[in-house]
Amino acid sequence: MRCTVVGAGVSGLSCAIRLLETGYQVEVVSDKFSPDTVSDVAAAIWYPFLTAPADRADGWGLETYAELQRLANEVPEAGVKMRDGREYLRQVVELPSWGEEIAAFRTLESNEIPEGYVFGWEFRAPVIEMPLYMPWLKSKAERMGCTFRQGTIRDLSEVPGDLVVNCVGLGARELCDDKEVVPARGQVIFVEQDPGIGHFDQQPETLTYTIPRSDVTVLGGTAQLGDWDLEHRAEDDELILGKVEALWPDLDRSKIIGGTVGLRPSRSEVRLEVELIDGRVVVHNYGHGGAGVTLSWGCADEVASLVSQSA
Repeated sequence: MRCTVVGAGVSGLSCAIRLLETGYQVEVVSDKFSPDTVSDVAAAIWYPFLTAPADRADGWGLETYAELQRLANEVPEAGVKMRDGREYLRQVVELPSWGEEIAAFRTLESNEIPEGYVFGWEFRAPVIEMPLYMPWLKSKAERMGCTFRQGTIRDLSEVPGDLVVNCVGLGARELCDDKEVVPARGQVIFVEQDPGIGHFDQQPETLTYTIPRSDVTVLGGTAQLGDWDLEHRAEDDELILGKVEALWPDLDRSKIIGGTVGLRPSRSEVRLEVELIDGRVVVHNYGHGGAGVTLSWGCADEVASLVSQSA
């Protein structure tokens, strides 16, 4: 069976690899490839964020955690590293359902919580260095026999192949006439300074993070729904830096070396389902919001399962 994956971001490439592993012939068609995809500028750390439905997302996330942890331990060239982080909250909440399933999860002591916060937890999670990870994914797919074609798809019924997997992200607004998909604009700053651990406030209205990588630390963030602006804005830098300094007072602004902007494909919930279009099976897999990397392998496993059921 010939499967065509539309979209070459982290979701599309992960699906391509899982389909290749299952024994299908796979072609990836996209208007953009790494380093020009939205996925290439993701921060990125494993952490369920801005995504739904929660019951399915938690399962996808834990499957992805296990695969990323394996890559961190066994495939260093993939650019995945396990790092400790701390999540801070302004009110006491129930612990996340996935907490017992990941490494080094614990509730913070009161003396570990910054001023202005009252609760939090520590966890160990994969940090995914996208400038390494995206080329690694594409190279792995190529070695397995995947072919790639650059082009703009305007109608899923015109895509070649026996079955189509749709991973177009924001492109679903036009390709699927899905107006539920909107951008959640994310601006980040790069700094040559290591905070030691990651610091996080993952509430959308106060979104803040420091994600240490081997090359830089990524500071964020913003989640501006409906904002299509890809220009780097000085006022957002000031907003980000002020929030980060509340969690990491030792930040040295003189070590800032740049930043970037990306548009997360936000939706009320991930669309992962089968649709028949002109009698052919199309598996949709888009709308992951700020958790594209976090859900990537779990969603790819479900896509491969749906493809096998439809074959």
